[in-house]
Amino acid sequence: MSFKIGDVEVEDTFAEAFPMYATRLLITALNDRWALTAARVTTGFATSIIMSPAEAGLERLLPPEKTPDKRVGALIHIYHRSVPELKLQTIVRAGQCILTCPTTALFDGIPRSKRKMHIGEALAKFGDGFEVKDAMYGKTVWRIPVMEGEFIVEDAVGVVKAVAGGNFFILASSREAALEAAEKAVEEISSRCRNVVLPFPGGIVRSGSKVGSIKYPKLAATTNHLYCPTIRDKVPDTKIPEGVRSVMEIVINGLDVESVTKAVGVGVMAACSVKGVVKITAGNYGGKLGPYKIYLKDSVELAKSP
Repeated sequence: MSFKIGDVEVEDTFAEAFPMYATRLLITALNDRWALTAARVTTGFATSIIMSPAEAGLERLLPPEKTPDKRVGALIHIYHRSVPELKLQTIVRAGQCILTCPTTALFDGIPRSKRKMHIGEALAKFGDGFEVKDAMYGKTVWRIPVMEGEFIVEDAVGVVKAVAGGNFFILASSREAALEAAEKAVEEISSRCRNVVLPFPGGIVRSGSKVGSIKYPKLAATTNHLYCPTIRDKVPDTKIPEGVRSVMEIVINGLDVESVTKAVGVGVMAACSVKGVVKITAGNYGGKLGPYKIYLKDSVELAKSP
């Protein structure tokens, strides 16, 4: 079963997503350059929990009028399987990548969240006894002396039960068309969607994986051979239609199911507008990987809503 968006076939299937815990951090800095520098370094080596120590990404920039200290801000997300692991990753990434970055400060990006992780006191120990707990911008913060001046970090940041692994595949007649469609999908998701991040490089996955291995039983994940065009003739149950020579995947994590669902739809619609895209589908394991089923048809309908 499938439906059409323009000339592109969209398989009537679902992306299988799974639960994780997430925090959302607001990094402020003197200007865009340093806010983005801190955000990108902090979210590095965080594509997939399969082998990375966390999953993370940049959501968007905020203008000064929407941040506590009236400086430009960058919202980032960090995801993990458990709250203790998430807290550790948040502390080490903030300590090594935000505290060290010129002009930055760090605030809670989910102030409405009832569950909090107290990270400020741990980070404040870098102050070696010269740190000060204080009230600023209507928040409880730590002021940590550094050579540049002071690093301000909010004492506690929010934690929510989140969703990881929302996805869709772009099947195209050439690598150029697949990449153009993936880039357009990333651009639209980044500009239109909130509460989501795309954790892979540039928001795009060229090496989608499957659970386990056919040949190497100790590996947790290996190449998704069903969607590899260069071995189409060697795979009896290949999913590659005639004329498809490249496949790109978009993976989306978000703070809630609705946000991920909408982002999938926005991305699918954007990808379908590119010449050379043959088909859109999604990755799932029949519901064995995670409890969230994000149907492509539902996601497209949600993306059409205001």
